[in-house]
Amino acid sequence: MRKHNKLFASVALALGFTMSLSAQAADKQLKSIGITVGSLGNPYFVTISKGAEAKAKSINPNAKVTAVSSDYDMNKQFTQIDNFISAHVDMILLNAVDPKAIEPAVKKAQKAGIVVVAVDVAAAGADATVQTNNVQAGEISCDFLAKKLNGKGNVVIENGPQVSAVIDRVKGCKSVLAKNPGIKILSDDQDAKGSREGGMNAMQGYLTRFPKLDGVFAINDPQAIGTDLAAKQLHRGNIVITSVDGAPDIETALKSDTLVQASASQDPWAMAQQAVSVGYDLMNGKKPGNTTILLPSTLVTRENVGSYKGWSSPR
Repeated sequence: MRKHNKLFASVALALGFTMSLSAQAADKQLKSIGITVGSLGNPYFVTISKGAEAKAKSINPNAKVTAVSSDYDMNKQFTQIDNFISAHVDMILLNAVDPKAIEPAVKKAQKAGIVVVAVDVAAAGADATVQTNNVQAGEISCDFLAKKLNGKGNVVIENGPQVSAVIDRVKGCKSVLAKNPGIKILSDDQDAKGSREGGMNAMQGYLTRFPKLDGVFAINDPQAIGTDLAAKQLHRGNIVITSVDGAPDIETALKSDTLVQASASQDPWAMAQQAVSVGYDLMNGKKPGNTTILLPSTLVTRENVGSYKGWSSPR
């Protein structure tokens, strides 16, 4: 009788082992990823692409990663997603131009069996979202600005493309500035295009319109750099500029003679790595505990930039 029990146990163990091996073998292979981001002219999105590629290659050294730039053009992004569907990619990392209008394209990709992970900004219908806590980033950047101005002065919120990340940063900034009745917001609705050139053009306009300007919150670092350049060209000083990103360019700006005083950091490398990891789990039927993953932001200033580790991508 004991022999039978032992035999039964051995067979059960062998079966269990075989089943676990077949379960492992059943994991879908990650062969290709399509990435569509706002602009590959922005080092932030380049880092996202590189981070995603590094993670994909760690899962499968032969994985193919294709990154394209939507240039904040909705029709262009729809076409890019169609191209990814035609190429039969396994996963799409999506930095949506418009968080709501993108939904039909997301559904179309999912119908074709492709996992869609929203990166940096939300996208309606996406399987998961990995982004910075942008409300918090706007809060800490504008809290610093308010304190630098001792709670009073004329301030501009230099807006950008109306993606969820930008909307959330402005929301966080406004909530903090509202607690400072001495601060007057002169403008908050100009789209400086998320670029250095856009920031420069917007700031030239502000400085022409507003003889007294004490502070600017730019929604990202490229705009902040352009804003600083415009102020220099028009020989205007005593303006505090803060932003969001913690980009390599802003590290340089914080270490040199500029009007830029602080930036709420993001980690695009870690964000992309996590997005690929979550997407790969979803491909294999493993859902994350929370489909929205928010990465905390920390403030980089002139005082702490020396110890700031920067975007954790190989440079």
